[in-house]
Amino acid sequence: MNLLEELQWRGLVQDCTDAAELTKRLAAGPVTLYCGFDPTADSLHVGHLMGQVMLRRFQLAGHHPLPLAGGATGSIGDPSGKSSERQLLTRDVLEHNVACIKQQLSRILDFETKTNPARLVDNATWTAQISFLDFLRDIGKHFSVNVMIAKESVRARMEDREVGISYTEFSYMLLQAHDFYHLREKFNCELQIGGSDQWGNITAGTDLIRKKLGAPSFGLTFPLLTKADGTKFGKTESGAVWLDPKKTSPYRFYQFFIQADDAMVVKYLKMLTLLPREEIEALEAKHTANPGAREAHRALAKAVTTMVHGEHATQEAMRASEILFGGELAGVKESTFNEIVGEVPTKEIEKAKLAGAGFPLVELLVHSGLCPSKGQARKDIEGGGVNINNVREASAARAVTTNDLLFGKHVLLRKGKKNYVVVTAK
Repeated sequence: MNLLEELQWRGLVQDCTDAAELTKRLAAGPVTLYCGFDPTADSLHVGHLMGQVMLRRFQLAGHHPLPLAGGATGSIGDPSGKSSERQLLTRDVLEHNVACIKQQLSRILDFETKTNPARLVDNATWTAQISFLDFLRDIGKHFSVNVMIAKESVRARMEDREVGISYTEFSYMLLQAHDFYHLREKFNCELQIGGSDQWGNITAGTDLIRKKLGAPSFGLTFPLLTKADGTKFGKTESGAVWLDPKKTSPYRFYQFFIQADDAMVVKYLKMLTLLPREEIEALEAKHTANPGAREAHRALAKAVTTMVHGEHATQEAMRASEILFGGELAGVKESTFNEIVGEVPTKEIEKAKLAGAGFPLVELLVHSGLCPSKGQARKDIEGGGVNINNVREASAARAVTTNDLLFGKHVLLRKGKKNYVVVTAK
């Protein structure tokens, strides 16, 4: 199975300018390709993973990836898939965002290998040198407004009479086409990849290359990843799931994939992980037979989190996740435990009440809200349904003391399998 066939099996080919010719070209030897990432924020989010992982797939197959940070195009904003114009960013903000994105790209792409290292390029370095008149004369003359208006990204916005599209955004297509032309001329870049909403911009680039250089070039798009309800992948009620661990912790990143819809988990395994086909098909068979075991979910979450955050952070995320399924707390790090504090209800108590003989467990269960009364608390304890720090407690006479505090301040109470409360001593 060649690379293009594998991409098709994984559901990663939406459109291709000439699949047969691209297959021949890939078989003939290494190809230089690029994918752009506009620095509209100081972190990429999981919706951007597809482009990075695609570049990595090509790199592993021996090809030369050029991740592009859009220091120039990011100052305008791509209208593709947007119902309104982006907020324009200052040069200082863009430069900061580009620097942050460079770090994140290096986690997935190999910039150190001697054979085919990834090379980061920034379109601000060549766009800044071109005057407006030179751009219109040398690039703009090759574009028909009629053709540009027919592109989906432009047409959809023009049909919205209230919002419309500004000339600034309208010109984005020319800038992206010029990027491809520049990279084809200076780096012998023959292939551009991107999400399906980039098809119009990509084909504008292949047309420009043909007109100005008379050279072949290719475009390939992958589907935009969505959840089962059709909403964009990587978005939650609270916003994007970021790749920056300061904005979205590895634990919450891991949990995002653990909680993937059953109907989508195999699709995500194919699209977002580098796991081999045999392993994915084995996981698919197990998932079909017993989706409740969530083996495919764990494999997905582990693979993607490791790729983005590394092995150590993934192990910590997995450990934190296991705590909420009754896992042992012995040896757990405070940073790991803190990840779950925000995931379950919390209740404060005066630390002095836990001193000496301590605070009766039955009263603490009521105080925490896990039990409605002392009588019910006693029944739950004697029935074996209460755990202190994930250790079952069978004595209704038990008191909770400062010796039970984790890291000197927390007690994890559990009733049944899923009802948790963290009691914090103040």
